[in-house]
Parts: sequence; structure tokens; C-alpha cells
Amino acid sequence: MLILKKGEEIDMNLRNKRVISVILSFVLILGIIIVPSGAFAEESQKLTIVHVNDVHGLLKYDDYNKAIGFGRLKAKVEELRAQNPNLLFVNAGDTLHGEVDVNLSQGEIMVNMMNLMGFDVMTPGNHDFNYGYDRLLELKGMAKFPILGANIVKEADGTSDFDPYIIKEFENGLKVGIFGISTEETKFKSHPNNTIGIEFKDGIEVAKEVVAELKEKEVDLIVGLVHLGIDGTTLTTSKAIAENVEGIDLIIDGHSHEELNETIGETLLVQSGSHLKNIGVVEIEIVDGKVNKEAKLIDFESAKEIVPDEAIEAEIAKIAEINAPKKAEVVGKTLVDLNGERANVRTGETTLGNLITDAMRTSTGADIAFTNGGGIRASIPAGDVTFGHIITSFPFTNTLAVIEVTGSELMDALEHGVDLYPEQAGHFPHVSGMTYKFDADKEVGQRIVEVTVGGEPLDLEATYRVVTNDFMAAGGDGYTMFEGKPFVAEGGLLSDVLVDYIKELGEVNPKVEGRITVVPAEEVEEAPAEEPIPEPAEEPVPAEPTPEPVKEEVKYVVKPGDWLSKIGIKFNIDWKVLAEYNKLSNPDLIFPGQIIVIPAL
Repeated sequence: MLILKKGEEIDMNLRNKRVISVILSFVLILGIIIVPSGAFAEESQKLTIVHVNDVHGLLKYDDYNKAIGFGRLKAKVEELRAQNPNLLFVNAGDTLHGEVDVNLSQGEIMVNMMNLMGFDVMTPGNHDFNYGYDRLLELKGMAKFPILGANIVKEADGTSDFDPYIIKEFENGLKVGIFGISTEETKFKSHPNNTIGIEFKDGIEVAKEVVAELKEKEVDLIVGLVHLGIDGTTLTTSKAIAENVEGIDLIIDGHSHEELNETIGETLLVQSGSHLKNIGVVEIEIVDGKVNKEAKLIDFESAKEIVPDEAIEAEIAKIAEINAPKKAEVVGKTLVDLNGERANVRTGETTLGNLITDAMRTSTGADIAFTNGGGIRASIPAGDVTFGHIITSFPFTNTLAVIEVTGSELMDALEHGVDLYPEQAGHFPHVSGMTYKFDADKEVGQRIVEVTVGGEPLDLEATYRVVTNDFMAAGGDGYTMFEGKPFVAEGGLLSDVLVDYIKELGEVNPKVEGRITVVPAEEVEEAPAEEPIPEPAEEPVPAEPTPEPVKEEVKYVVKPGDWLSKIGIKFNIDWKVLAEYNKLSNPDLIFPGQIIVIPAL
């Protein structure tokens, strides 16, 4: 035992106090250094958003069409969820209608599949109304996720069957407000009967109101889930929303089938293309109130290596098995590929456009058949034609309508049909019983330069019996000149009419035959360059004849909207020569990215 005298004990106590004081000071200094990085700094909040749009009923992986499919989509979502449990899985519309398997159930199969996939929220696109408004409400009732429509209201009283927005809270305390807006074009880009009594209010004004309300609820992030698009005939675009409405952090878009990743002001605008050719992913991080956003697309080549979700693949196989017998029924044969490629049927004459209009006219005995390229959704390869082929190419439940129109009204319809050329337009007209020629260099509304009906010039005063689909007869796709015309006859489903036509003929062999002609732009010839005067030689040398220059072959890459005769016009060469030189089995079927060799002449 250590024994201290009284003075030594006091000295030891002082020393102990000094040591404790030094330790406390050190702890205090250490706390000052450490506290700001922990207690005073805000933690970052992270969110992963997976988005798709314009799936159009497609469920399966498809290597030919480069569709990722729901099995791989589900697997990718779960992979991303494992990396960040705070994940939002959204759909920007045009999903419930399109492919045969889904159409046969009037969308129920797709809703059930989306429930299995774990979607969090959806906004309806124009084609989600294709089964009718009441059916869309039934499908909404089956969904285990909300379907939002801030601008979808009843004309009678302004109430809505759709919630304008939801607020979703995540484990990290993040509050996300998501609102939905659908295109006003739904009134004519789905059958007008599908939205009787329904109004689509101005998207910009509605977005301003909803954003203000979400701000009052103190959300950390505002997301617009919209089906508006950025081009074409759309009335309100997603870009217009971004430019005119403050406070939106992210707009997830659909409708125009674009691959978008664009920042407008403080708003990031994204879209993932269409038909599940990409998976859209947006990574969000909020630090000290600042929202950092990074968007990317997972394309088909990247996604094809993903191991698909087994449960989803099994469900898709079960659906296909149920529907297989009906789809496999052979109805006839085509000797040529029937061209229904989107880029072609929305810009010019094709074999499938001619076939369907011939079937419409034969079925009803009308003078003229007139249908929109947007109603043709897929090509049919040469060989046996099945019921499945036909309802894939003509998936909409449209029936035939025969109306009487004047030559003047028909001229107005043609002018409307070619007003966006050379852009792809769903209202581009295919015809039978008539031909038309237009000059794309002329002012819109004055482009049609020649029309014949039954081989005779169009009589503007005469009345013609025109068969079209009931969608267009009701003013759909902007054909307001047809609206209100009484039906003088009606026919069956467009798809059934084509089935009957092919069955009756047994074999079909349609050609592109000049029903639609585009006048080429006039080219101004350049004045020939003056040849230099040769200096006289000291000794005359007999001049040798100069050989004619030989042009080399040109390799032309096919662009969207091209067809063979159009390329021929560009190079001043007959399309038949191009077809023979390139050994094209079907001159009507060429694809964007394909090489067409222009021979040396």
C-alpha cells in the first residue's frame, strides 16, 4: 500500500484533476471535429426508378424484333431492387392493348401480368381506351396498382374516375409525388366512341395545379408520369409541360416511341422507346435538398444476357398455350411478303395496305376504300397466313363503315392524310378504287395534284360511296370531314374481313402499283464549269479521244419512310432496275438500315 502524507495527497488530487481536464478537453475537440460529418450533415436519399412505355401488349422475348420481354424485365427490376430497396416501377401507357394474346382477353391478361410484375403505378395511353371506357375502368379495378389520370374528367360534372396523383413514401424518409396526364389526342387516337362523355383537360394547366398541391404536401420529389409524346400531331407535348410548369423534377413520357434523355430547365425528360426494346432506369440522389438525376437505357443487346424470371416465363407460356389453337389456324397463302412496317405504312403505298383496302372494297361493294396506315401494325411474311398473323397486323376491334362523301370532302381527306409527309403519320391514307398524287414541296392543304376514281378524274361535285373503318368514319385520326356522315352500310371486323377475303381467294399476290405517287422535288441543274483553254504546244500532238467518265456504284442506306420507288426517284433510276440489280424477292419490303446498291449508269 502506498502511504502519502497530507500535503502529498493534495498534490496527487491536483494532478488527477489536471489529467481529467486534459482528457475532457481532448474529447471536446474530437467531438467538434467529428460532429459535423455525422450530426449536422444531411444523409443522402437515393431512389431507383424503372420505367417502360408503349409496350402495346407485348409479353414475350423476341430476338427478331429485339423485344426484351417481361421475363427479363422482371429479373432486371429485382436485380436493381437488391442494389437499392427504394425502387419505383412505373408504366407510361399504351400497354393494355396490342398483341393477340392480350387482345383476346380484352386486356385482363396484361393487368394480371402487371400485378405479378409488381408495377407501382401507371398512366393510361390512348390505346388503353381501345376496349372502351367502361372496360378500362373494369381493368383499373383488377389492377393492384393505381392508374392515374389528372386530366381525365367527365364532361357532365368535371369529376373523375381516376386519382390525379399518389404520394409514395420510402424507408429512407423520401416522399415522392407522382401525377398522371394522358394525351388529349385520345379523343381521336382511340375510337371516338371509347371516350364519349369524357374530356381530356389541358395538360399544362392541370400539371400546374397538381404540382402546386404536391408542393403544399411537402414532397421531396415530383414526377410526371405522362402519355403525351414530343412530336407529330400531339396537342400538348411533354416538352411543353417541362417548359411551362416549374417544380417538376422528372417527366416519364410515352406516345411518340422516342428514346429520350433530355434536360429542360430543371426537369429531366425521359422515354424508353416502345415495345420493350429498352428498359429505362433513372437514378435519383438528393443531398442537402439538391436533386441529382442520372438516366440510362438498358437496350436489347445488354438485356438479352439477363436470365429471365422463371415464374413470369411460365405464366407467359401458359397464356400462349391457351391461345395457340386459334392463332395457328391457316386462312390462306400469300405469294409475297405483306409489308406492314410502321415506317412504310405511315409514309407510302405498301402491299399490305393495298390488300386490306381491296378486301374492304370487295366486302362492301363501295366505290372507294380508304384506311389509315396507323391501323396496320405488323408485316406478314410470304407463305401460309394464319389468323394470328392477321390479328397481329390488325389488332384493333374496328368494323367497316360505308359513308357517302362528296369529291370535295374526299379531296379534304387526302390533303389531311398527307399533311405531315415526309414525317411518319398514323393518318396517312391507303386506298383502293382510286389513285392520288401529291407534291410534298407544296404548302400543306394544297399538296394533292391529281386524283382518279375508277380511272376517271375526281369530280368535286359528285358523291362517292367510301368504305373506311368506323374509327375514321367517326372522325378518328383527325378525319373530321367524315364525322357525322350516316352509315349507308356496315361490315364486320377489319380483321375478319381480311380473313374472309384471303379464304375466298386462297392465294393473294398484291403489288405496289402506283395508287399513291409522290411528286419528286424539282432539282436545279448547275451550270457546267467552263473548260480551261489549253496552251498551244510547240509541236502539234494528235489529240486522243477523252473517255466518258464511268460512275461508280453507290451504296444507299435505307432510311425510315423510304420505299424503292422513292429511292429510284432520288437517283433518277427506275425502281424495277433497282429491284433486279439488288435481287429483291419483294421490292415492296425494304427496311431501315438495309443497303440498296445503286448501279453505275
